[in-house]
Formats: sequence, structure tokens, C-alpha cells
Amino acid sequence: MKKWLLILLAVVVVFAVAALFTPGFRARKAPWVKTGSGLVNEPRFRRKDIDRLLKAEAGGYRKVHVFVALCDNRQGIAPVPPAIGNGQDPGSNLYWGARYGIKTAFTRDKDWRLVTSQQKPFPHLLERLIFRHARTKVYLVADAYDGLFIKEATTAAVLSSAGMLPEPIVIAGHNYVFGGGADLIAFVGHNGLGAFSIDEEVKRRDERKRDAIFLCCVSRPHFDRYLEQGGAFPLLMTTQPMCPEAYSLQAALAGWVKRESPARIHERAAQAYSHYQKGCSVRAAMRLFTSGYPE
Repeated sequence: MKKWLLILLAVVVVFAVAALFTPGFRARKAPWVKTGSGLVNEPRFRRKDIDRLLKAEAGGYRKVHVFVALCDNRQGIAPVPPAIGNGQDPGSNLYWGARYGIKTAFTRDKDWRLVTSQQKPFPHLLERLIFRHARTKVYLVADAYDGLFIKEATTAAVLSSAGMLPEPIVIAGHNYVFGGGADLIAFVGHNGLGAFSIDEEVKRRDERKRDAIFLCCVSRPHFDRYLEQGGAFPLLMTTQPMCPEAYSLQAALAGWVKRESPARIHERAAQAYSHYQKGCSVRAAMRLFTSGYPE
């Protein structure tokens, strides 16, 4: 009896050591942690583990990851009514649950089908929605960040645009990598880079092509350098103050799904913005948005 107990103990020790020192064991555990920067949903994956995740994911779908920093009257913005400016209440927030918020607009959009929703999957991440395009193979993940954690939302979007922040997500039983593994990264919210900076070094992780959309006030001069460092293409940026409601992103994605040119996507976004912002002509909206790097 003692002999079998010793054998069993030896087996347990062997597996414990393997789990401690073998990268494959650690990769399968996918230990989500809060890092020193305060980022949420950032896994401690080594480069080779990231490559393994990307190679193992299910193919056939293009992926969009939208990072939304909820509107919060404590962000230093021009105050909005409390009901839509509470960054801890996504249900009525200007950029999420309000009439033209991301959640409301995409849930009602006939081109997108809601696959699942999650409440507070990680600290500071209040809600996550996953959509599938109705006619083409595209998945979209939209994350609503607590408005007081705008720096974390902004940093996550910037790092993801460089491929630095991959996140495995299971959809319909298949593994996909979003964040840095997405094909298009979008940020929606207030431009906080006048109050804080990106602490992490932004460095391109691989040669993969990624598009980026940053819908906030005057995003071009603030974010272009980060996108250039990370190797992302600035598909849609802004040159002036603006209202980052969902219709501009919806219009841009309608063109991106069809693989339209950046110029056509720029035009779509401007037309949508002018339609909903009655005081802004299409010509003015064309100047508000821009695509590509400055010549």
C-alpha cells in the first residue's frame, strides 16, 4: 500500500513541476492579471505563446475589437446630463446605452447579430458584447470600460493596434484572438491624452496588417505616432472636436466589411456624421475625418 502511495505522490510531483516550468502548461491556463499599468484583460504571454495562440485559433473570420471609454463628467469634458454622463452606468451612457451609443446602435443594426453579452468580465470592464455580421464572416467585440478608467481603455486600444495585447475569446466553441489579434482596432470616447500619456513602449509585434479607428476629439495629432510605432494603418481619425457616437463607426465598418478603399470609408463616415449632426455639412465632416498618414 505504501509503495502505491509513494508512486502516486511521485506522479503528482512530476505534474506540479511540469505545470510550474513548462510554457505550454502556462499558456493553456491563460492567467489574466492586472498589470502594474492597471490594464485589464492583459495576459502574461510570452512571444512564442502569443504565436501559438494565433496559429491555433479558428480561421475564416475577420475580427474587430472596439474599446469604449464610457462618457464620464469627471473626465474633464464639457458636462453632459448626469443620466448619460455617469461612467459607471453603461445602460444609459452616452457612448453605450443611450440612443446613439455603441450597444444600442449595433443591437438594432440589421447588419449585425448579437452573439452574447457579459456583465463585468474583468475589473473596470463593465460590459462586453460580441456581434457577428449578418452576411460576411466578421466578428466584433465591443468593450465598455468604466469611465474613470479611460487611461486603461485608451492604452489597451493603442497597444492592441500594435499587436501587443492579444486576448483569446471563445465564440461558438471556437477560439479566436482579439485585442492585438484583431484585424481592426477602434477606440470610442474622450481624448484623454492631454491629461495622461501612454506609459508602455508601443512597439510593433509582427508584420501583420492592422487597421485603426480612433473616434475622439482631434485624434490625429495625438495618436498618429503611436499607430506609426505599432505599424497600424490609421483608417479613420479626426482633426477637430467631435461627438463620437456610434453612427460614424457603423458607417466606417459597413465599408470595411466590404473591403472598400480608405477614401470610400472616409466618405461614408463623413456622410453619416453630417446626417446626424445637422449643423455639420458633408464638406465640413470630410475635413473633420481623415484617413491614412499625412503626406
